[in-house]
Amino acid sequence: MRLCSAPWMALCALACALGATAAGANDDVLKRTASGREQVLQTVDYANTRYSPLDQINAGNVGRLKVAWTFSTGVLRGHEGAPLIVNGIMYVHTPFPNVVYALDLDHDGRILWTYRPRQSRDVAAVMCCDLVYRGLAYADGMVFLHEADTTIVALDALTGEKKWSAVNGDPKMGESNTATVMPVKDKLIVGIAGAEFGARGHLTAYSLKDGTRLWRAYSTGPDGDMRVDPRKTTTLGQPIGADSSLKTWQGDQWKTGGGATWGWFAYDPKLNLIYYGTANPSTWNPTQRPGDNKWSQSIFARDADTGMAKWVYQMTPHDQWDYDGVNEMILTDQDVDGKTTPLLTHFDRNGFAYTLNRETGALLRADAYDPTVNWATRVDLDPASPTYGRPLVDKAHSTEARGEDETYSGICPAALGTKNQQPAAYSPRTRLFYVPTSHMCMDYEPFHVDYSAGQPYVGATLTMYPAPGGDGRTGAFIAWDNLKGRPAWSKPELFSVWSGALATAGDLVFYGTLEGDLKAVDARSGAQLYRFKTPSGIVGNVTTYMHKGRQYVAVLSGIGGWAGIGLAAGLTDPDDGSGANEAYAALNSYTALGGQLTVFALPEGE
Repeated sequence: MRLCSAPWMALCALACALGATAAGANDDVLKRTASGREQVLQTVDYANTRYSPLDQINAGNVGRLKVAWTFSTGVLRGHEGAPLIVNGIMYVHTPFPNVVYALDLDHDGRILWTYRPRQSRDVAAVMCCDLVYRGLAYADGMVFLHEADTTIVALDALTGEKKWSAVNGDPKMGESNTATVMPVKDKLIVGIAGAEFGARGHLTAYSLKDGTRLWRAYSTGPDGDMRVDPRKTTTLGQPIGADSSLKTWQGDQWKTGGGATWGWFAYDPKLNLIYYGTANPSTWNPTQRPGDNKWSQSIFARDADTGMAKWVYQMTPHDQWDYDGVNEMILTDQDVDGKTTPLLTHFDRNGFAYTLNRETGALLRADAYDPTVNWATRVDLDPASPTYGRPLVDKAHSTEARGEDETYSGICPAALGTKNQQPAAYSPRTRLFYVPTSHMCMDYEPFHVDYSAGQPYVGATLTMYPAPGGDGRTGAFIAWDNLKGRPAWSKPELFSVWSGALATAGDLVFYGTLEGDLKAVDARSGAQLYRFKTPSGIVGNVTTYMHKGRQYVAVLSGIGGWAGIGLAAGLTDPDDGSGANEAYAALNSYTALGGQLTVFALPEGE
C-alpha cells in the first residue's frame, strides 16, 4: 500500500483499493473513491488525505474558473462539510434542521427529492458552538444522515425513502451530533458530541443493512466499556494495564468525563483499523478533576470488526485549556529511515503536529506548527524518559496554578486551537500537508460548576485575541513537512482559516476563508492563483468531481461554526460564544449570513 506519485496516482489508487478488498473494506466505497470522479465520504477517502487525482483543472488554467451554477439551502447557520456526488446526483446537507437535497447534475441542480427530518428544536440548546453538521456519507445505494438529535437515518439514494433509522444518544443527557459517519465493511461508524454537557463519549458501529447496533466503545471508564484489553492494548508500546482510565479520575467522575467523538474517522483496510480522536474532559475547570483523565484527548486505533482497541495515545493529559483531540488522522505510507512506514499524522488543537506509526502507535514526531504555542515547551520524545510522550507544561500558563476564580493570561493557542475540526489535506505529489490554522491566544478563568444532566458543564470563561507577532491577523494556511517537522511555506490570512482544504493532481490546493473567498494556491509555492468571493463566509470543505467529462469544484458557504457563531446566532454580548463573539467581531464588516452552494468549472470547451 505504497503511495505513488505523478501520472500514475489514479492507477495506483485503484490498485491499492483492489488489493485492500480482500481485507473486507466496503467495496462500493473503495471503487467510487479510486477515480476521484465521485465523492462518497466527507474525508474524500478512507485515509483522510482529502486528495483528488483529477487534474483537468490545474495550476495553468485555474485562473479561468467561472461559476457554473448555484443553489440556496434556505438555512442561515454555519455550513460545514461538503456535498456528495454519486451517479450524476449531488447530495447537499444543511445545518440543523439537517435537510437533505438530491440535485440532478444533468440539469444544474434541479431538485430530485428532499428529506426533512422531524426533530425537536430543543436539541439546539445542547449543541456547542453553532448548529453545524459536517455532512453525509454514501455506500451500497444509501445516503447516511446523522441528525443533530443523534438519530441516524439511511435513505435510498435514488428516491429519498427511509430504509432504517437508529438512535445513538439522548439530548436530555446533553448528547447531540455534529459529525459525519463512515461506512466501513458492513458497518456504519458513528460518534457523539456533548463533552460540554458532561456526556460520556463513545464510538459505535451499526449494521449498514438494518441499523442494528453491533458494538460500542466508550472513551472513559472500565476496560470492558472501553473495549480495551489491559494486556494487549498498548500506549507508546507498553500495555495500558488494568483500569487505565478509572485510575486517572477521582471517584466516579469518568461517568461525566467527556471525551466526545465529534470529529473525523479514518480507516486502514490493510490493518483493518479505525482511527479517531477524543475530545476534552468535563469540566473545563481542571481543579475539579485531578489526574490525567484518560482517555480524553487521545488517539484510538480500533479493530473494525470488534471495536477492540489495539493502541491509544493521549496527547494532552489532564487538559486545562479545552484542546479537543478530534481533528482528523491522515494516513500515509512514507519513507522513514529507508523503510516504507505506515504513518498517521494529526494536527492537534493544542498546537502540536503528531506523526505516529499507525500500526504500532509508536510516536515518531511532535512539533509545534505555530511558533506562538506556549502552554507547553515541547513534547518529550525520549523513550527512556519518565515523561516520554507527554507535553512539558509551562507552569506559567497552567490554568490551575493559583486555583479557581483566577484569570490566567496570554495562553497560546486559545481554546479553539491552532487548528479546529476543519480538515487538512495531503498531496502525494509534493509529500506536503496543507493545513488551515488559527493564531489566537486567550485569557482563561476557571470556576466551580456542578453537574446537572442536560445542562452546560463548562466551568470556565475565556477571552480570545490575536496571537502576538501577526499584525492583527488571526489565521494562516500552511504547507507542512511531517517528517522534518517544519513548514514548507505559510500564507497569512486576515481571519482564522475555518474551511477544509482540498489538494489535487493539478498541483492545486483549494480552501475558503471566513470572509467568503474560495482560493486556489500553487501546491508547491503557495502562490495564489485564483480567488472568488462567495455570498457568505466559508466554513465548509472544498470538493471536486467529474460530470460528463468536465471537472467541477464545489463549496458550501454560510458563516458559522465556533469562529462565526457571533454572526450565525446574532449574539450581542461580547463574552458570548465561548469568547468568539468579540474575537471575531470584525467579520461583520466582511460577510453576512448565508447558505449557498457554489459550483465552479472552466469555460465550456477548455
